[in-house]
Amino acid sequence: MNEQVLTPERAELVARMAELGPAFAERAPKYDREASFPHENWADLADAGFLGLCVPKEVGGLGADFVGYALVAEEMGRHCATTALTFNMHTATALLSGPIAEALLAGERGRELDPDGSMAAHLANTRPHLWEGMVHGRVIHSQPFSEGQAPGARSGFSTVAVPTEGGYRVTGRKIFASLSGAAHVHNVLAVVEGDPHIRLLGVPADGEGAEIVGDWDPIGMRGTDSRTLVMDDVFVPARNEVLPPGMFNAMVSRFPQFYMSLTFSYLGLMRAILDATRTYLRGESGVKASRDHPIKQTGWAQMQLIYDRAQSLTYRVLSELRADPSPDELRRAHVATVTTMESAPEMASLALRTCGGRSLLRPGRLEQHYRDARCGATMLPWSTEELLVRLGRNGLYDDLTDNE
Repeated sequence: MNEQVLTPERAELVARMAELGPAFAERAPKYDREASFPHENWADLADAGFLGLCVPKEVGGLGADFVGYALVAEEMGRHCATTALTFNMHTATALLSGPIAEALLAGERGRELDPDGSMAAHLANTRPHLWEGMVHGRVIHSQPFSEGQAPGARSGFSTVAVPTEGGYRVTGRKIFASLSGAAHVHNVLAVVEGDPHIRLLGVPADGEGAEIVGDWDPIGMRGTDSRTLVMDDVFVPARNEVLPPGMFNAMVSRFPQFYMSLTFSYLGLMRAILDATRTYLRGESGVKASRDHPIKQTGWAQMQLIYDRAQSLTYRVLSELRADPSPDELRRAHVATVTTMESAPEMASLALRTCGGRSLLRPGRLEQHYRDARCGATMLPWSTEELLVRLGRNGLYDDLTDNE
């Protein structure tokens, strides 16, 4: 593994996550069967300090950066992809307000973005409350962006925030609001009429006018509890404005790799598929070993090729991660995301074929992994379809930007 990616500090965090893994894996079939949220796993995460994974050490967090999060999420996804996917929604808020915000404010471009220091001052006022809740209050955050009408989480929002004394009044609707019944705060994107700056506002889950509606019975990732959040004139206090106005817009153009954060959960799921297949072929899951059959060996070989391609691409992106990526660096982020999201179901399908009919039976893990793997390619804002459109235009036109 690239030593630039897996530093000793990050390796320690991955090892701590691996210690929680067996319990997560044991519970995963229950959450899938019931389509229930992994509350027990989240309690373990809180006990181990992982709710503050990307919170600075000096205030009690674990001090991880974006790459550290990616590696922890991959390890978590290896044991329970549902938990890893929901953990992304929580940690994304800390990433945006912490490591990514700091990267955007650094250097000459940071001074251009924040010439009067108002953005830095905003963060200094809001982050202590955010971090205190994550580290000491066991506060769980969600980050529902989708509204069912925009192709990606960058434009076209109909959720409206009206400035009022002490904060905002928010009205709108978010679909696929993961952690619906578990989150204490829903961090939503909203627009203020007449203002081009997208707001990231923490809507209290128990706020008057906030309601979770609908059922949740999907084909895969069944434990994410991604129902619909409806907001009707919900009051959001000023301290819940996660980012200063204008910073989310800056992230979209200057740190778009943030949108690949879901990828790492699926890379971990690919590792889980390898683990389950190896166990099955070696006869360690209660069936007769079939590893001596050449056809089984060929399938196993192909699976390793698929995984290593996806991991190598992803780790290269992590090794060159920075604000203001070059066009080639951004292209590689797109390629790594498409490769992982498309390779996960390909590998899962190959695993079922390689292991044979018994692997289709519950509670065998491969059947669940197959259904979970099918979900990645559709997930916004970097769905496979959208990224293929961008990659299909890349290099064929002059001055093509990420927002076109």
